[in-house]
Amino acid sequence: MTAPVRAFVALGSNVGDRDAHLAYARDRLAALPATRLLAVSSVEETAPLGPVGQSAYLNQMALLETGLTAAEMLRWCHRIERERGRTRDVRWGPRTLDLDLVRFGDRRIAEADLVVPHPELPNRPFWQRELAELEAARPGHD
Repeated sequence: MTAPVRAFVALGSNVGDRDAHLAYARDRLAALPATRLLAVSSVEETAPLGPVGQSAYLNQMALLETGLTAAEMLRWCHRIERERGRTRDVRWGPRTLDLDLVRFGDRRIAEADLVVPHPELPNRPFWQRELAELEAARPGHD
């Protein structure tokens, strides 16, 4: 484990009971080892970014304080997704739950399976709004 870091995790769902999937993710993230859920953004409905024929997404951002490493946080996010039936058949396809590690403190990470800040951040205005909402509510930096 590392010194506590503020991590921002994006939550998204467009299959099944979207509200329940987001609630499950919030509860599981809050229960991670060495992790505290500090705040969550408002929930926002957005058009899907992937292939046509998908339902709208519900999106939300969680602000966590964690002693986990970024790689550990990503592994937990993938585990939580699988617990809700997430499969990775189609890139940007429909999903019960999608958890993305958007920022991890002020760290910049470029590994094969992990890039932070998330490379899609500039292309997702809803993530930018959610980050701004959380930063305004809980100022401070790592």
